[in-house]
Amino acid sequence: MKHLLVIGDGMADNPVPELGGKTPLEVANIPTIDALAADGVVGQVRNVPPGLPAGSETAILSIFGCDPSVYFTGRSPMEAAASGITLVPGDAAFRCNLVTLEDGDMPLGEKKILSHSAGSIEGDAALETIGVLLSDPRFAKALEEARMEIHTFPAFRQIAVQHRSDISGITFIPPHDHLGQACGPLFPSGNDRAEVFANLMRLAHEILDHHPVTEKRRAAGKMPANGIWFWAQGTAVQLPSFRQQYGCDGAVISAVPLCHGIGVLRGLEMVEVEGATGEIDTNFEGKLEATWEKLRQYDFVCLHLEAPDECTHNGDLTGKVQAIEWLDSRLVSPLLQRLREAGEDFRLLLLSDHKTLTATRGHDGDPVPYLLYDSAVPTGRGGVYDEAAGEKTPLMEDGSKLLDLLFQKQQVRQ
Repeated sequence: MKHLLVIGDGMADNPVPELGGKTPLEVANIPTIDALAADGVVGQVRNVPPGLPAGSETAILSIFGCDPSVYFTGRSPMEAAASGITLVPGDAAFRCNLVTLEDGDMPLGEKKILSHSAGSIEGDAALETIGVLLSDPRFAKALEEARMEIHTFPAFRQIAVQHRSDISGITFIPPHDHLGQACGPLFPSGNDRAEVFANLMRLAHEILDHHPVTEKRRAAGKMPANGIWFWAQGTAVQLPSFRQQYGCDGAVISAVPLCHGIGVLRGLEMVEVEGATGEIDTNFEGKLEATWEKLRQYDFVCLHLEAPDECTHNGDLTGKVQAIEWLDSRLVSPLLQRLREAGEDFRLLLLSDHKTLTATRGHDGDPVPYLLYDSAVPTGRGGVYDEAAGEKTPLMEDGSKLLDLLFQKQQVRQ
């Protein structure tokens, strides 16, 4: 029996006026997923425990069978694990986004956050920008005095590590949850130690704002990468063995370090696909082939698609609907066809990890719908997969029990 977990990151939403009061899931054309819903079970689940950050760092931890109330120490340590960065006691890791702050002569604190990803900067452009900072003597000295280092990547997502760190009492705020808001009140705060991070962010803006590499992006009509943003702080974490918990090994196909990192910490294989960007232009066909290859090798595979979430953060409602439709037509549909042609019995769990709201372009921790399907036991219940269908069912309060449903360690409440 094959077990397939499919996560459409942030595809769940609240009703959107521009869609006639419907959600992107309700308007998207997803015939294969709806057919699975008609012969499976649709429910609703809370993946984000109350009081914890509403985001993939908690929601996907839940989905992978680890209660965030027990195991969550922060997002970045899980991303660091995917990148081969080893944290020792006393280390703290942070996401260091390349961001776009508003242009203008106003004080920095009044400038709005326009993009949490500097317009999805990637490749050589991202490496060149972060390289500008690291080669600047003032910034390099400030990093050294802060006992910090930045590990560089060809994307807007950079990872910083502080040694002999004490992050207690410091508030770090995710930039994607505050797009269009003035950045000053959102800088790290809470005590004197927070100023180390805020000062680095101020210095980075000073260096980058009118640097030639930044002006080159402006001239090309692209969002400038004129700032950095520290968030997602956390200390080293250990997660229990996936094999010991569920009796099998597996693989994770994703373009997102967080998802890979959780898998690595659980003992699963991390599969990187060339051209997988985390955006709507991701390599769908490459992800399909990688998932199929690993399904022939393992009894468990997770396929994660980041595009719905990033489209929402970018204010691209059309793109969000398209990403959901392509999840159906370019990933789920051909995978199911191959499984059936191979005569493989399989169980599939499909869901959004959390809601990402079109209204705010930020995350929300409310319950989301899930779909559970068993090829050997079609239910013939009818229905579709969307938020309204999930809300008609009893709420599953603990998302860390979802894999118990997939592996039949627990029965679905009807």
